Amino acid sequence: MEYRQLGSAGLKVSALALGTATFGGVGQFFEAWGRTDLDQARRLLAMAQEAGVNLIDCADSYSRGTAEEILGHAIAGTRSQWLIATKATCRMGDGVNDLGSSRHHLIASCESSLRRLQTDYIDLWQMHTFDAATPIDETLRAIDDLVSAGKVRYVGCSNFSGWHLMKSLGISERNAYVRYVAHQVYYCLIAREFEWELMPLAQTERIGTLVWSPLAGGQLSGKLRRDQAPPERSRFAQLGSMGPACPRDRLFAVLDVLDALARETGRSIAEVALNWVLHRPTVASVIIGARDEQQLRVNLGAADFRLDETHVRRLDQVSEIPPTYPYWHQWTGFAERNPPPVRIDLPQEQRIRGNPG
Repeated sequence: MEYRQLGSAGLKVSALALGTATFGGVGQFFEAWGRTDLDQARRLLAMAQEAGVNLIDCADSYSRGTAEEILGHAIAGTRSQWLIATKATCRMGDGVNDLGSSRHHLIASCESSLRRLQTDYIDLWQMHTFDAATPIDETLRAIDDLVSAGKVRYVGCSNFSGWHLMKSLGISERNAYVRYVAHQVYYCLIAREFEWELMPLAQTERIGTLVWSPLAGGQLSGKLRRDQAPPERSRFAQLGSMGPACPRDRLFAVLDVLDALARETGRSIAEVALNWVLHRPTVASVIIGARDEQQLRVNLGAADFRLDETHVRRLDQVSEIPPTYPYWHQWTGFAERNPPPVRIDLPQEQRIRGNPG
């Protein structure tokens, strides 16, 4: 297992992290992800640890706290061997203040997570999403106080836009608050928008990228086939796509190349798709989840090899999507000064000459 620096922090994390959204399975949404109980969680953690994984990703909202409770029991006695990442911000009760990134909610959320996890500190605490109703200064001051109190060691965010993250970093610098060192994002072969602004921001500001759902909610796991319905109990069949649906023709074009590369490399489709994400710029760790030990074993195999440049290029080409404005303008009209973070091949009709406008 490779260990990578987490952004600007002096912390090394495993290139693969174990996700715990399957722990508990409370409620219709999380039941579709999985129903991992305590005994199975222990087995999955043992497998991950044997493979060299040192980072576990969780959230207070996973099964309304049940995932954290299971995790806390599962690692009892071995806490020091793990880096625990969890999150706050999402709704955790029916009250008007039971969500968001206010000082009120964050302090209560941190205390509750510590209790459920049976630990004195959280290694990486992340804001699960941006809260536009709370001043950024209030959020960052509350986080800074929790770090000063020794309850949190490093902080990150998740699902922020570029300006959300950059403004947060600016406020932290101005007030000498603790700084976000990681950003957890949705990134995979059929969702590459992260590359447009968040990846260059991560490069320049030394933000470590943690990737969630690198298999697009199971769409890139190898279970989908042309002219066949998805497996009845699969997450995709029950919940659909993670975000806006990928056009069917594009999805299966990507799957066709993944299938071909899996045959050429002797790997599974899931391993190839995960390996592509693992070696993208700024990626510190890719979060893999699993319903069972067999699924985890396959996903862990993604760290055992590296696709060659020809394979990567084939995946890059089939998965490319035309960037939106203003990125297409910057990367074509002024590309020598504003190169994209990874190669982007625009369709001919979107290419421009000079710098019009």
